[in-house]
Order: sequence, then C-alpha cells, then structure tokens
Amino acid sequence: MTIMTTGPRELLRRLRATMAETLGIQERLDKIVELISDSMHADVCSFYVLRDDGQLELFATQGLKREAVHKTTLRLGEGLVGLIASEAQPLNLADAPSHPAFAYRPETGEDPYHSFLGVPVLRSGQTLGVLDVQGREGRLYSEAETEALLTTATLLAEMVSTAEFGLLVGSGSNIELRRPRTFEAASFSDGIALGKVFIHDPRVVVTNFVAEDVDAETQRLERAVRTMRMSIDDMFNQRDMQARSEHREILESYRMFAHDRGWLRRLREAVASGLTAEAAVERVQNDTRARMMRQTDPYIRDRLHDLDDLANRLLRVLTGDTKVFGRHELPENAILVARNMGPAELLEYDRTKLKGVALEEGGMTAHVAIVARSLGIAVMGQADNITSICETGDSIILDAQTGTIHLRPTEDVEATYADKVRLSAKRQERFAALKDKPSVTLDGVAITLLHNSGLLADLPAIEETGASGIGLFRTELQFMIASKLPRLAEQVELYSQAMDLAADRPIVFRLLDIGGDKVVPYLRSATEENPAMGWRSLRLGLDRPALLRTQIRALLQAANGRPLDILVPMVTDCHEFIEARQMVNVELQRLHNSAIAVPSKLRVGAMIEVPSLLFELDQLLPLTDFVSIGSNDLVQFLTAADRANARVARRYDAIAPSRLRAFKHIADAAKRHEKPLTMCGELAGRPIEALALMAVGIERLSMAASSVGQIKELVLSLDLMQLRSQLAEALDNDSGNLDIREFLYALADRQGLPL
Repeated sequence: MTIMTTGPRELLRRLRATMAETLGIQERLDKIVELISDSMHADVCSFYVLRDDGQLELFATQGLKREAVHKTTLRLGEGLVGLIASEAQPLNLADAPSHPAFAYRPETGEDPYHSFLGVPVLRSGQTLGVLDVQGREGRLYSEAETEALLTTATLLAEMVSTAEFGLLVGSGSNIELRRPRTFEAASFSDGIALGKVFIHDPRVVVTNFVAEDVDAETQRLERAVRTMRMSIDDMFNQRDMQARSEHREILESYRMFAHDRGWLRRLREAVASGLTAEAAVERVQNDTRARMMRQTDPYIRDRLHDLDDLANRLLRVLTGDTKVFGRHELPENAILVARNMGPAELLEYDRTKLKGVALEEGGMTAHVAIVARSLGIAVMGQADNITSICETGDSIILDAQTGTIHLRPTEDVEATYADKVRLSAKRQERFAALKDKPSVTLDGVAITLLHNSGLLADLPAIEETGASGIGLFRTELQFMIASKLPRLAEQVELYSQAMDLAADRPIVFRLLDIGGDKVVPYLRSATEENPAMGWRSLRLGLDRPALLRTQIRALLQAANGRPLDILVPMVTDCHEFIEARQMVNVELQRLHNSAIAVPSKLRVGAMIEVPSLLFELDQLLPLTDFVSIGSNDLVQFLTAADRANARVARRYDAIAPSRLRAFKHIADAAKRHEKPLTMCGELAGRPIEALALMAVGIERLSMAASSVGQIKELVLSLDLMQLRSQLAEALDNDSGNLDIREFLYALADRQGLPL
C-alpha cells in the first residue's frame, strides 16, 4: 500500500526549491524533513549524521520532540538507525519496536510509532548518516516510497559534504569536513613527506541532481552508455591487444561490467525516480560500493576498483569532463592520494615533483608500493576513506615513521613536521659528505654497501650515495608494469641500459621472481590458497622454460662482453639450481655458436630464502659463484607468518635469536666455502637490523638508496669485532629470554653508535 500524497519527482522538485532558498543549514534541514514527512504521509521524518566518534546524532526531525535534536545519539550498530548505518542497507519494518535491534530513547517521544523505513545516506560508499520515516500505523512502506527516500538521501549526502554544513550552529558535534583529520595508516616505506594533495583519477563532482525532464535524462544516459562502451571497444583495437588472449580476457571482464543489464536497469530506475543521469550514476555506484566493501570474498572486492572506474568514466562522458591530468600539471611537492593504483600509473607522473603516495587500499607488497619504495617516495596505505574526505590542493603530511597521515594539519603540527624535514635534510647532507669515504669499521672490517633496484629511474642514485654497486636488480618490475610480455629486444634494451648506468660497478640481475603477491595479469594462473608457497618464481620459470630462457638470453646479449652476475631466486634444493644453471650454459653456448659477444666474466648465484636450503648449504655452495639472502621470504617461512598479514606480521621479530642463528649459519657456511654473501632484504637498510646482520658475519648489505648514508655512518662508527664476540656469547648463553633489540641498543649505546 502506497500512501505518498506526491510522487518522488514532485518531492524532488520541492526539495530542489528548498535547497535554492536563502536559509541557514538548520532551517533548511528542518524544512527538508517536514517536506519528506508531508509528501510520504509519515508521522515522523528524522535525519541522523554519523560523527567521527562513531556516534549518530539526531540533526533534524519532524514528529519527534524538537528538544532531542543534537542531544539524542546512537552508537554505530546501536538501534535501528545504528544498524542501517553499519550495514549501509535500507530497513523496512511494519512493527519497529519488535525488532531485536530497536533501541528506545524516551527523550524523543517515539512511543506510539510502529512502521519504520530507514535508508543510509552514502557518499563514495561511505555512510554519512541515516534518513528515516515512521508512522503510527503498522505497515510496510512500498517500493516507490523506499525509492523516494533513497533518492532524497542522495541529495542529503551532497549537502552533508559541504563546508557550510560544518558550521551548523549549536550542534556541539564538531562535524566539519574541512577540519584537520588524522588517519592511522600502514607504512610501506620510511620517511616524512609534506605537500599538497593531488587526487589520482579524481571523483567527478555532480552538481545537478534533480531532473527537469526525465525522458531527456533517460536519453542522455543511454547516449552516454553507448559512448562509454564504444571507448572500451576501441581499446581492443590497440596494437598491444592483438593476439594477447590472456590480457584480452581481463579487458573482456571489464567490458562485461559495461554491458551488465542489471547495472543499466538500476541506472534507468534511478533516473525514473527524478534524478539526473549524473546523479543516477552516483546513486547506483554509492549503493554498489557500500555492498561490495562489506564483502569478505577477495575476488568481489577486487572488482570494486573496476566498477569505480566504470562509473567515473560514465560520469566524465555525461559531464563532458574529459580532462586528462598530464605531467606538467602536477604541482610542486605533490602527494598522490588514490583508492588504489597500478605501478604504470605511478610512473606516468613527474617524479621530480612527487613527494609521496597515500592509498585507501594496498599492502606492503602491492606493486605500486614496491615501485614507490624503489623510487625513494614515501608511501602509505590502508588509510580508510581518505579519498572521500580530501580534495586536490589540501595540505597533507605523510609520517611513515609513526604510521600517521595528517590531512589539513594545524599550523603547529605543520611547523613541527617542517622542523623534522629540515633536520632530515641536514642528516642527508651529513650522509652525502660520507659518500666517497671507504665503508670500513673502526677496527678495519670492510663492509660492502649496495643498492636494491628494479627501475632505470633509480639507478642514477648510485652516484649520490657512493654505493659499491647494485646488489639486487629486480627484473620482475619490468614485467609487472607492462601490458604484455616484454619481448627479447625490449629486455635486452632494459638490461643494457641498466649496465650502462651502473658503469664499472657490479650489478646483480635476479631472474624473474613473479607469482604469489607479484601478479602479472598476462601470466595469470589458477587461484591458490597459499600463493606465497605456490607456483611462483623459479618454479614458474622451470615449468615455463621458454620464458626463463628468453630472459637469460636477453641478459647474456645485454652484457655484450661485459661482466654479468645472474641470481637465481627461490631455490628450494640443489637440483633446481643445477637445472637453472644448465639453462644458462645452453644459452651461453648458443651465443658462442652465433658468434655473438659473450660476458667477459659470468657468475651465477643462488638466493637463499627457503629454509630447506639451510640443511644443504655444503652441497649447494660449491655449485654457486655467490649467494644472497632474501630476508623477506626467509623470515616469513621460518616463522610461518605471512608478512602481508598485519595481524601475524607483528607477532615476530626478524632479528630474534632464532632468526639470527639462521643468518649466522648461512654466513659461516659461505665463509667456509669462500663464497661472497649478500643480504638483500629489507633488513639491511635498518640500522639496528644492519647492526645485527654485521654482528653475525654478513659483510655485504644491499638496501634502498635512501638507506645507504645512514648505514655507512653506522659502519664508520663501529667496533665490529667487539660487537661480534659479545653477541656470540649472548646467543650461546641464551636460555630463551634474550631480548635481542634491548641487547643491541645497549651495546650501541656503549659504543656511541648513531642509530
């Protein structure tokens, strides 16, 4: 039974007129709830706003006691209103008091009301508040009434998002969307960055919500959908889409969303309710995002980025906003803010102006995080809802040291961080002055400091740091940022340029390490329950020998008579290394037969990152020319703790006694067999961890370029042999309660080391 005295379109027209009147915010809200109550023949209409503290505050009402406004609050999840806010779903009840979630608030005077219809007020899939109607008569509200309330909620969402709304007098709720905000986020790299927000793929702002002519809006929607579909179809005509069946499958799934009948039907229904085509797209995407964000299925959540992009494409067609942000438009000291982005998208920006990246999603091992760290850019992730709250041009501070993001910081906070940055700059000047000094400890032990790299863009940093060479060049980054499998000639060019930039310094090329968390779309495989221990790295290469042989061939050709070091990743037993080395030998002989210049010196090494190798080092090391430790994987396998899972990653210390004993076991074996050993993981670039590694006998450390100066300063201040003897004694006498960090900090303090 529908009791609306006016249709949804008439209600929208009346609401639009109210929005255009010169009224204060509270007066406008009061008039809006009065209009809704009248149009829907409801005894009550109330509007609640979700505050930052998780409380839903009654902001306006028609039918409940006015003195309850700005006094009545409900926690998120409490009562019917709290339930709607937490689940982001409408709730329609014939007898509200009988619902188990019903929460009675005597100050509102809602005793006689039974029927209840509430809808979430959403923006970018995030709940901003709840709009509800109530009636004395016990009945369910009709679909038309539900649709009318949902449509009205779309208008309220934009109203709540304005700066003017935050000035609501007497609210006492401190709601101000433009006020300073602080986000707890995950740090994906070290450092502090101050700058201005630059939204990556910014949300199209909808300004016209109410349709003047519904038929005309429907036609606009249909034309825009056709245009958008044509633009997606055009992608298939691009050269790199031809004959790439696996890559085309990804775009096919994207095109499938664009042709989804259910999606188009919901858009048409939203327009029919009286919204403009733009407002309809925003309304449907808000609802879709709210549902998908609450899904636990990772596949469904991964599709959210596709749907967001699709909705934004359609909005750009409708609004004529086809502007593309080019490199020249990036402001100085820019900090990119995005829900998520790929590494290729990051590399499109002018890195001379880019200071940091803040993501709503992402993880430490996300491709964009890996690339950003490689470029020395501060990057943080898992900053919930940041893209919906900030705007391009806002001041922002990324503090990757504490895991905090400050949006629109106050003057005193900004001044504090400006001082920190100045101090950091002075430290960098101090480190720069050390670049030409030999990296030797006070007691004469030479420590070799090297870079980890993966992009040509970060190789010139070797001149600035004075590092001895490139200890790890991650060749997979080229594969991860490409839209298709790099051809032989493309790989040869990359590796040759890398050697040119390294000049006379050594550079170690790690063979393709993909799979697991390093997803390459055109080499997709079946979903695995435990990808970190699945079909990845060397296993993938040995199963697809053409892929591995092509890369080895490219490396050998790129050397063109120069020395070449090849590192074989994720070796699990001697047989795998022998098989990989045989591939290298076959390709080397092939060059000889073709009269092509071969490397003047070829060394093939193994990466130790699987615990099984710890028990056959005496068999493996004679087969190798050098070895490297991949601490990221080795530690996660030793501790059975997924490093990408924050809940368990915090439960272990990478340099706890058991892990240090494993490192020492490798170092002792390498020394026994006279094989160079390098630590290539994240640990090498952190002072206290680097101290521990040197103390157990590892004298070659490869790290991010930004860490070299700090570690060199530590080396130059260190009496290493004294440290080694003290740590060895502590490990030998450990009864299970040795706090290794406390022990190392105490030793460092006695030596006056700069940690």
